[in-house]
Formats: sequence, structure tokens, C-alpha cells
Amino acid sequence: MAQKLIDKLQTPKAIKWFWILLASPVALILLLLLLIGIGVFGKLPTFEELENPKSNLATEIYSEDGKMIGSFFVQNRSYCDYDELSPSLVAALVSTEDMRFYSHSGIDFISLARVAVRTIALAQFGQGGGSTISQQLAKNLYPRDTAAYNNPISKGSKLVISKLKEWITAVMLERNYTKEEIIAMYLNTVEYGSNAYGIKSAARTFFNKLPSELNAEESAMLVGVVNKPTRYSPVQNPGRALARRNLVIARMKQQGYIDRHQRDSLQALPIDLDYHPVSHNEGTATYFREMLRMVMTAKRPTRNQFLNEWDYDQAVKQWDTNPLYGWCVKNVKSDGTPYNLYRDGLKIYTTINATMQEYAEDALVAHMSKEIQPTMDRQVRATKRLFNDIGKDEIDRIMRNAMRQTDRYRALKNDGASDEEIMAEFKKPVKMKVFSYKGERDTTMSPYDSILYHKQILRASFMAIDPSTGYVKAYVGGPNYRYFKYDMAKQGKRQVGSTIKPFIYTFAIAHLGYDPCTLVPNLPVTIETDNGTIWQPKEAGRVEYTGELKPLWWGLANSRNNYSAWIMKQARQPQAVADYIHKMGIKSYIDPVYSLCLGTPDFSLFELVGAYGTFANRGVFTDPIFVTRIEDRNGNVLATFAPALQDAISEQTAFTMLGMMKNVVTSGTAGRLRWMYGFKADMAGKTGTSQKNSDAWFMGVTPKIVAGAWVGGEDRSVHLNGAGDGARVALPIFAGFMKKIYGDPSLGVSESDLFPVPVGAVVYQCNEEKGTATAVPREEDEFFD
Repeated sequence: MAQKLIDKLQTPKAIKWFWILLASPVALILLLLLLIGIGVFGKLPTFEELENPKSNLATEIYSEDGKMIGSFFVQNRSYCDYDELSPSLVAALVSTEDMRFYSHSGIDFISLARVAVRTIALAQFGQGGGSTISQQLAKNLYPRDTAAYNNPISKGSKLVISKLKEWITAVMLERNYTKEEIIAMYLNTVEYGSNAYGIKSAARTFFNKLPSELNAEESAMLVGVVNKPTRYSPVQNPGRALARRNLVIARMKQQGYIDRHQRDSLQALPIDLDYHPVSHNEGTATYFREMLRMVMTAKRPTRNQFLNEWDYDQAVKQWDTNPLYGWCVKNVKSDGTPYNLYRDGLKIYTTINATMQEYAEDALVAHMSKEIQPTMDRQVRATKRLFNDIGKDEIDRIMRNAMRQTDRYRALKNDGASDEEIMAEFKKPVKMKVFSYKGERDTTMSPYDSILYHKQILRASFMAIDPSTGYVKAYVGGPNYRYFKYDMAKQGKRQVGSTIKPFIYTFAIAHLGYDPCTLVPNLPVTIETDNGTIWQPKEAGRVEYTGELKPLWWGLANSRNNYSAWIMKQARQPQAVADYIHKMGIKSYIDPVYSLCLGTPDFSLFELVGAYGTFANRGVFTDPIFVTRIEDRNGNVLATFAPALQDAISEQTAFTMLGMMKNVVTSGTAGRLRWMYGFKADMAGKTGTSQKNSDAWFMGVTPKIVAGAWVGGEDRSVHLNGAGDGARVALPIFAGFMKKIYGDPSLGVSESDLFPVPVGAVVYQCNEEKGTATAVPREEDEFFD
């Protein structure tokens, strides 16, 4: 019987069927490959696409000192080249994912055979697909069809076709790229968890390093986490992450990359993270990054965005003349589509100095946490009142508007809840996190009370520039971007108080023929306005009108309102003064009324700092600039930027005004810079306080740094009462910043720096009895004798 069976199997017909059965799968695969190749089952990547694989690349933001301070991303992905990878990283990857990587051409048939035997013969379905690094790269670059199929045949067919597509793409990748390029592309495309995509982002997120700086155990952890980023997350599942890392280290030993002793030593080490998860809400210069995003993606202004024609015209002028404003809208790629900050992998090089930015943020938080916020909290406890100067109806309006800005309100409204039901929900206590200057706090309170709580937090902003270049060196729009997203450095505007007075005095010197020694009676000033009403400004605090003749420099040093009003009375034309202030760099609307001399207009800190830079820059206004160039993902320069310059005042006038503002520091309202903080530097400045202490300002001017600080509440009715002036509330932020700057020689800013002296510059020797001034060449450090 057995012999008869053998004889039948040896007949020509049997042999024929044997070869048919054997060849059929191969023929089917070849046929499928042919059909896939001609696009029957969908498009394969073209050679052009292989050369330029599409991916969501994060735009990286760099400081002037080469540090990456943030990014814009859909996926936090950055690229690096093979020569930027540490050898241990390559060894860990090849050992774990594709040990025959250097010997195959995209498909590892030995691995496929192993998987087939284990899956079919041994029914071990968890053995994986035997995919090479090239195949995994193909899947990452050109993802599979993700449609769901209930039919097992359809589902299986889809899987087979997807696999064959990956095979073809893997071979195409191998033919078009070197092994080194494929490794780099793979590491650049995979996800590592914690919102890190690509090895550059992962190395920075988990170890705060570059890929080239990763050691063996760090490399092994990152390669291991790729398999299942959540399961092997060193943050969420440290035990599993350690076991997985040690498995990768063991495979590195098996492949000969490390010896037994190294394996044992490395496996004994704990996972030592330097965890820096990337977030739009966290990190360095959060407000600056958001301001940069808003500027670069801005659309052409429309009239309905502005309250008055002036501000609209200024915005249109900015759009037309500032190439950075709306850059992503104005410029297109080679394919005709606009640039996308979140996907195109741009590199934006800014003027921000990372060290100065850190000093600015530290100085702001230190002063607010130690002095200002505790004072505010004590005031609220003592008075049992948060809002000042307004009634219950206005308070209710403020709170309703604040509620409408929350996600909670919008969700309830979308669900059809009534106003009464919404208020009831807002009054229910819930667990939440709230901001404090000393760190985030866990607490239980109602959403309504949390709004009140955060309105009690006083805000602050700070900005510093190099006056000679207009480069913005530090930019702090608020205390914490996660909780307070409204930018009070550039976006927000407030009454500037007495910080406007140097511009008024500049007008007096440049256009009215006065000098610092001009004597003015220390008496109230009364002005009859154009509509016939009488205006007489009051002084801040208790001031005695002695009737004595005092020079102009004394009026500025002591921030006397009657002196500023006296200048306005002599000028007779508030519009001319307003136009002059605009010439010095202020772009916001200024109502041409006599009271503008007391700081009633609303300016931003950004424009005020820029305008004060005119004094230190020999009378030339330099529009603050914060980006120097933009590159594409390949390092090609797409745009460069230079500051816009405008001759605003003469060198002599600027020099004269610096001398007057130096007296504000030596013997005026900013005197604490000398007697409290001990500064001996060549330094000028001006304090400012708006009505009812709603806003506190300080503008500081040094030869190499011009900086300003603002402090106030989210609502103008939330403010300090008795101690809310600029000298006590805002000046210390500037002082804390400059202390750190002067203490860091690497920044090139020193207390020995001097203001530049114009050729033929003169100072004024005042004779207060005669009211005369003698102009002499500058020889003394003191401005006035």
C-alpha cells in the first residue's frame, strides 16, 4: 500500500501538481507586488517623496546664545543627522530592532522565516512581524490604511497588501539612502512618549541632553521605550522601563557592542532622568514665544479689530513695513502654500539672551512673591474688599465676563444650561490647582471663588533691550503663562503715569528753548482748555507749594505734576506734544489734551521701553526687534531682519535728557537704586504711577541695557492702596534684574559702562538765584553743578 502511494506521488501528474502548489503562493506574491507597483491598491511614495519625506516637524526657537528656548508643534519633533547621534544609541537600536540591519537590503528573510515558523507551526502569535528598521521607517513615513474591517478576509487582505507595500517602500528606501541615513530617519520619526517625537526631542525631554551626549544606559532606555511608549515610560512606569532598558543592554552584549562587565555595570544603574517635558505652557520665555507666534501668523488688520482709527492705521503701517508681522501669511513655500509654524520645521533665531531671560523671570517672581503679593493679601484680609472704587453692579459685570472666558462656562452653555444653573455650578466646591508665586497649590474651592482668588494675584511684566541695536534681550509678559495668558508686555496697555514726563521735558528742551536750569515757580498751574473749562492738576501725595523758583531738572527728579503742566501751558498745543511723543517711538493713540502730560494715555511696556531706548542711543529711535533670521528645516536662510531706525531727537537733547533722568536716580523718586540697592553705575530712570495706584511703572536706562517693569491687577480696580507707587512696586524688579546682570561678567555689561558723549557735548551749570545756565564742555560725572 505504501509503495503504491509512493508510486502515485512520483507520476508526472503528481509532480506537476506539487510544483503548482509550491509556486502558487510565490506567483501570487509576485502578482500582488506587480499590482501594488502600478498603483492598483493605492499610491506608493514617489522618488521625490522619498527624497523629501513629509513629517510634522516642530519649529524651533533659538536664543541669541544658541539655546533652544521653545518650539511650535503638532508633534514635538525635531530632526538631527547621523553624525549627531551617539554610537551607543546606534548600537542599542540595531541590537534591539534589527540585528542583521547592515547585511540585508530592506527585508530580513531569515527573520521572516523565524516568525512564520513560530506563528504557524508553534502558534506563538506574539512574536511580532519580523520588520526591519527600514520597514518600520516605511510604516512611520507612509502609514498603513487605518480603516476598520469586520470581514476577516477583508481584514487579512488589507494586512497582506499593507505589508507588501512596506516591503516595496523599504527596498526603495534602501536604494535611495545609506544605512546611516536610514538609522537617523528612523530615530527622527518614532514616538518616545511625553509628547516627544524624534530622538532630539526625546533626549531633551528625558535627559536634557543632545543625542550626541547620550550615554549607553540612556540610549538603551530611549530605544526600549519606542516599543510601547506608555507601557515603558520611565515617568509613568519606572519599573517596566528599567526592565526594558536592561533587556536592550543585554542585547547589546549579545551583539558584541559591550562586554559582560559593562553589561552588568550598566544594568545595575538606576534610571536617572532630567525630565523636561515640552509644553506651550511651560519652559523659558513662554509669553515671548506666544507673542512671536501671534506676530508671525497675524493676518492683515481689519478696522473692526480696533477702537479708533489711529490704532488701526498704525497696525496697517506695521503690516506693510514690518516683514516679520504676518510672515507666515506673506510668504509661501515652493509648492505655493503658506509656511506652517507647527509642521514645517523652521528654525527661528531670536535676539533673546537665555541667561538674561532667566534673570528677568527670577527677578520678577522673587519681588512679587516676597514683597508685593503678601502686601496685597494683607490688604484684602484687612479691608475684606478686593475691588476698589467700584460698586456691586460693576463687580458683578467683571465676574460674569470672567466666567464667560472659561471652558466650564462654554461647556455648560453648549449643553443648554440656564444662567441660574451655570451660576449654581460655579458655586459648587471642587478639587483644583491654583497659582501662587511660591508654587502651584492643590485645594478645594468653587470655580467662582477661584476666579476671585486669581484676580487677587497682582500681575507684572518686564522687558529689556540693547538700545544700540534694539534687540530684545529679555521679555516677561506675566507671572505664569499656564494661568495668566494675557501678555502685559506687548498685548496689554495701561496708563503710563509719570513715565511720560521725560517726553514732555524733551519737548520743552527741543522745541520751547528751555534747558534743565530754567526756573519755574513751585505753584499750582491752571490751564483754560479749548472748550473753556479750567484744568488744574493735583499732585500725588502731600505736596507743599512753596512758591520758590526751582529748575526744570528738579521738577522731573521729583516727578512734580505742576512742572509738567507748566510745560504744556507754554506749549499751548497738546497735539504738537502728542506728535512729538509719537516721533520718539510711541505708536499708541494719544488723546491731544493737556492732561496727557500726567500719563493718562495707555501704552504697552514694549513701546515704552523702545522709546526710552532713544535717550541711550544718541537720539535715534530703534524699533525693538526680536528675530534676526529664519531658516528652513535644511538650514537654508529664508529671511533676515534688521531694526528700523528713525532720527527722533538731537544727540545733545538726548544727552541733556539722560542727565536729567540721572538726577531722578541720584536725588529723586528713584533714589533707592542708590541708597537701598547700592548701584554706582551710570544710570538714569523714571518712576510712574497711574491714577489710584492702579499701575506701577519703572523705566531704567543704562548704557547697554534699557529695561522697564509694570505691576498691576488684571482689573484696574484691583490694586494696592497706600504703597502702590512705581518706586516701591516696580523699581525693585529692575534692580533685581540689574544686580544679576552686573554680577555675571559673561554678559559684557558692567557698572563701569558710561553713556556715550556726543562730540561737542555740553552740560549746564545752574545758577538758581539768577535763573541762568552756563553751557560748558562735559568734564564732570555729575550732570549739574
